[in-house]
Amino acid sequence: MDNSLQSRLTLTIIGTLVIFAISTLWFVSSYSRAAEPSSFRNFQVSGEGSVTTIPDIAQFSFGVLTQGGIDLGVTQEKNTGAVNASIEFLKNQGIDKKDISTKTYQVNPRYQYYSCSGKEGPCPPAEIVGYTVEQTIQVKVRNFNVIGDLLSGVVENGANSVSQLSFTVDDPTEIENEARAKAIEKAKAKAQALAKAGGFKVGRLLSIQEGFAPSPRYDFAISESATGGAPSPSIEPGSQEVKVNITLTYEIK
Repeated sequence: MDNSLQSRLTLTIIGTLVIFAISTLWFVSSYSRAAEPSSFRNFQVSGEGSVTTIPDIAQFSFGVLTQGGIDLGVTQEKNTGAVNASIEFLKNQGIDKKDISTKTYQVNPRYQYYSCSGKEGPCPPAEIVGYTVEQTIQVKVRNFNVIGDLLSGVVENGANSVSQLSFTVDDPTEIENEARAKAIEKAKAKAQALAKAGGFKVGRLLSIQEGFAPSPRYDFAISESATGGAPSPSIEPGSQEVKVNITLTYEIK
């Protein structure tokens, strides 16, 4: 084989190896970027979107706590009677049965403990001397004009506590979507501003995280002693701001 042919063959082999090496490096890099995007340089931006709306649902809970003796059946019957009377009152005021639900039902024993310090012989074990039965009912109210009467009325009909009054939107999907869109637009604009200031380009979107601000809850309580002809409380729902927080993670180009 002459020298000219051998040189061309050598160059061809070297060129092929270089091309193969470059292709391999490109493939490994592309695979790595696809498999582990978080390993590359990235940055995060956050945006908050809010929409003000008028609540269309009020919610509150009322409870009946009954303490009785060793006959659990008697205590349960008394507790159930008070709860049923309150529920019947709510239905008579126009509350649909689908808007009344049992939140908790508890039966707890009460014990008598003995002090045996300084006495000879075994100490008697604690014994059950009675039971406490407690039910909590959650109520949705769609007519805000009757909220005050309902809060007072359930107590007058057997409940001995009312609490956790809050206002919300029954179907918040549309409002949340609007707030979410605003939050994403703000986060995108912030990403572009940071990239311009930092001298880099915004790469791929790697992740989206979302959070919601909790609905406001009103500190409110009526006890059994608050009844007796007192006027019903005046409750104003006002407006509610639905907030969505969005965090976007971008790759830095």
